[in-house]
Amino acid sequence: MTATPTRMTYREACRQAIRDALLADPRTFVMGEDVGKYGGCYAVTKGLLEEFGPARIVDTPLAENGFVGVGVGAAVAGLRPIVEIMTCNFSLLALDQILNNAATLAHMSGGQFAVPLVIRMATGAGRQLAAQHSHSLEGWYAHIPGLKVLAPATVEDARYMLAAARADPNPVLIFEHIVLYNAEGELDPAVTTVDIEHARVRRPGKDLTLVTYGNSLPKCLAAADALAGDRIEAEVIDLRVLRPLDSETIIRSVSRTRRCVIVDEGWKSGSVSAEIAARLAEDAFFELDAPIRRVCSREVPVPYAAQLEEAALPQVADIVAAAHALAQPH
Repeated sequence: MTATPTRMTYREACRQAIRDALLADPRTFVMGEDVGKYGGCYAVTKGLLEEFGPARIVDTPLAENGFVGVGVGAAVAGLRPIVEIMTCNFSLLALDQILNNAATLAHMSGGQFAVPLVIRMATGAGRQLAAQHSHSLEGWYAHIPGLKVLAPATVEDARYMLAAARADPNPVLIFEHIVLYNAEGELDPAVTTVDIEHARVRRPGKDLTLVTYGNSLPKCLAAADALAGDRIEAEVIDLRVLRPLDSETIIRSVSRTRRCVIVDEGWKSGSVSAEIAARLAEDAFFELDAPIRRVCSREVPVPYAAQLEEAALPQVADIVAAAHALAQPH
């Protein structure tokens, strides 16, 4: 008898993943602003304080440099902290702890110290939270050796990436897009793990490749539906892991479709999209039949007004237009 898939929200998938981690290992604890009594800024940790108590669900002051530093120290000392930063914009206050400590200690100690630290951050725009709460900075962290950077875009990845991240002896950053928390999806009961090394083809196609991650994945899938109505078959790749970047999957797809549109909610300059475009130019130039196109956010601080915020972000129509510029109906 085949088990019935479970339907849940991305938010609940994240919560169950954290709960599993707490149940599995008494060294694991959660730390961050409002994670306890308030239940998390996005309600991800709701109910965990009542179940696990204040020693394992730790509310912190508004001081990212302090509590991220505590997380680094706790990891080095043998604990397994899960640190939540309310929004990736605030992680800039902890750059020294993340870049100069967490990412470098294993290297600088010649492998004598590991930093098994997981940092979860909300990222992205689309909920009218204005510039100081809405930027996509995961591309900055994907620049840093010593870190692994994940961007779960599906309920399945939100549910199971945390366990894989906790098994890694080095620091792992997980970027959860704020718009995805309310998204729903089905969990296949046969799936209980996911890898954190490879991208995944979410929709096969032969006319061009759409490469994306995070909340731009549902937009690319919607764009692929629209393009199919125009007899253009778009392959959609969900990067999932921004560092290490799975170049092989991207190049394999582009070598078949020979056209590529990269969709990235970050700013175009110095972005994940720029890195992918550079790798394709270096390693797959002669496989391309058309220039690489990028659909990114406008290079402005994310506006508050709804219509301006929408105009600043990649939208389905922008992706469709970029694809039409490269591919002709077959």
